[in-house]
Amino acid sequence: MLFGLWLIFRAIGALGVPPFATWHDAARYALAAMFFFTAITHFTRMKHEHARMVPKVFAYPLVVIYITGVLEFLGAAGLLAPRFAALAGVCLIVLLVAMFPANIKAAREHLTVGGRPATRLWLRLLMQILFIGLLWWSTR
Repeated sequence: MLFGLWLIFRAIGALGVPPFATWHDAARYALAAMFFFTAITHFTRMKHEHARMVPKVFAYPLVVIYITGVLEFLGAAGLLAPRFAALAGVCLIVLLVAMFPANIKAAREHLTVGGRPATRLWLRLLMQILFIGLLWWSTR
């Protein structure tokens, strides 16, 4: 989804739409859309699958899911506001790092996400590095 949106937004920018005029801007908007859509899942039936991913040290996993969903919404909104994009980028990077233990748990325990097996750990790690790198690059 991320790369498809990035290319679509950049193509729209090439047609003269200013918010998507550069690869950086198109990437920020694509990341905002990705975080917006993933945040939505924190408030749907998928929230229970996400809650199973939360490490046991957290007594109220569903609360963690709601909080991280709100943080993803706020981060997505921040990416859309050039004044706050750099701060939103750093905050989302911190959030991705903080949530990575849930991805480790999901991979180790063979949990499902959206009815499908959780992403393999090595692939999730590469994806996280990519997301972090793209956030850093697009918000500087």
